[in-house]
Amino acid sequence: MAGCVQAVAMASTGVSFTVSSSLSSTHACSVASEAAQAFVRADGGACKSSLRVLSSLSSSSKHSLKTFEGLRFSPLSAAAAVSEVKGLQMPAQGSEMGPRRTTSTTTVVTVYAGKSSPKLQGRKLRVAVVGGGPAGGCAAETLARGGVETFLIERKLDNAKPCGGAIPLCMVSEFDLPPEIIDRKVTKMKMISPSNVAVDVGRTLNDDEYIGMVRREVLDSFLRERAEKNGASIINGLFLRMEVPKDEESPYILHYTKFDGASKMGTPAVLEVDAVIGADGANSRVAKDIDAGEYDYAIAFQERIKIPEDKMEYYENLAEMYVGDDVSPDFYGWVFPKCDHVAVGTGTVINKPAIKKYQTATRNRAKDKIAGGKIIRVEAHPIPEHPRPRRASNRVALVGDAAGYVTKCSGEGIYFAAKSGRMCAEAIVQGSANGTRMVNESDLRVYLEKWDKKYWATYKVLDILQKVFYRSNPAREAFVEMCADDYVQKMTFDSYLYKVVVPGNPLDDIKLAFNTIGSLIRANALRKESQKITVG
Repeated sequence: MAGCVQAVAMASTGVSFTVSSSLSSTHACSVASEAAQAFVRADGGACKSSLRVLSSLSSSSKHSLKTFEGLRFSPLSAAAAVSEVKGLQMPAQGSEMGPRRTTSTTTVVTVYAGKSSPKLQGRKLRVAVVGGGPAGGCAAETLARGGVETFLIERKLDNAKPCGGAIPLCMVSEFDLPPEIIDRKVTKMKMISPSNVAVDVGRTLNDDEYIGMVRREVLDSFLRERAEKNGASIINGLFLRMEVPKDEESPYILHYTKFDGASKMGTPAVLEVDAVIGADGANSRVAKDIDAGEYDYAIAFQERIKIPEDKMEYYENLAEMYVGDDVSPDFYGWVFPKCDHVAVGTGTVINKPAIKKYQTATRNRAKDKIAGGKIIRVEAHPIPEHPRPRRASNRVALVGDAAGYVTKCSGEGIYFAAKSGRMCAEAIVQGSANGTRMVNESDLRVYLEKWDKKYWATYKVLDILQKVFYRSNPAREAFVEMCADDYVQKMTFDSYLYKVVVPGNPLDDIKLAFNTIGSLIRANALRKESQKITVG
């Protein structure tokens, strides 16, 4: 939902900035594991599951081929691994380890299907992108620029997904986003605890650093239009289902309802393509057609509120995040500034029926600052909680929310959606030799391998942080307390804004780890005392 929370959420372990962007950070994982062990001893075992996950980071980081099964590490099947990469050693029979790379003395050669797959005669490779959000728009642009005949199907061309709309600074340059689509440049944030203790975050930012705030209808439209300018065909249509071919060369047949103004109800239409990218969100129909498996999801609820100009000045470059079991039992509430209004929202996984109650509580926590406001739009949408068990099948791949690429704890999804769409499309362009050859599943798994290697640890660590710090109000108080530390703010902001490993000071890392443990111990003591008072 909001990437800006990740900037402070990842501060919750003394090594978060290292773990967040590389599976090879075994030292970071080791330190994090030690911190978790210390907390387990203090907490009486409340977070043993988190410790097991942290411990697995160190051991699994040795293996570069991974897939998701929920949020559990799962080796690729032997057949998939062999079709993807030469030079892999298979484990001994009965071993629980998945395929692993050979030793450093053996050359590992990646096999791209484009070098051996059939060459297309008289036409280009045809790919359909289903869904026109950041994932779909970036995928379609990359495919079209790479010589692939591209079709993007989107039903709601004016869609405004309920989304906090925060994007990291690196996305602006990486995806060439023009300044006019950025409503606000947030340089200050307030983290507000259950007892309404507010911590100012952002003191370490440089003058030219900020978190961008966008409206999804503006961003999505820009990305689709840019894809169209590069040669993609934009179809205003509702995807219904697809017929999956039984061989490696026959087309996928997509059935959809086309809306071209001739009929309000639309007209049935069919499209034949060689490959499909599912970018159609958490309720992905493409995912259902390839039996991609289910996942837990959160309900995000947001109201856009037009507030008086004098109150809007307060939010000119400021965002607010509220934590507490009144606003969400497992997430947070937010107030994010837009062009001429604020977005007020919350989300939850474990108590979806109470989402409106949590939304009311979020409004009440911010009531003095949004007083006199008028609700101009109400939005709700499911948000995936972890990657799907299957994200590729034959010549179909999932990206963005359809694949489950939303981070725990922070709810960030826009950057990862755009990045996954681009990475998937790049793999297809490369595997098809710029649209001149047929592709197969091994091409799509090149994208998955790169994605998992780059971001797997980020999802793991943020999952752990959510379990540790969102489990009780005392833990949330500890979380907010930690956000006041300048070292936490600098290291985590740098990691969030640029999505790269930021080297830290080892002594400060150790100090932060001990401070983290201390905060958690105090939080646990407060929780036990509050339980005694409640029972009494």
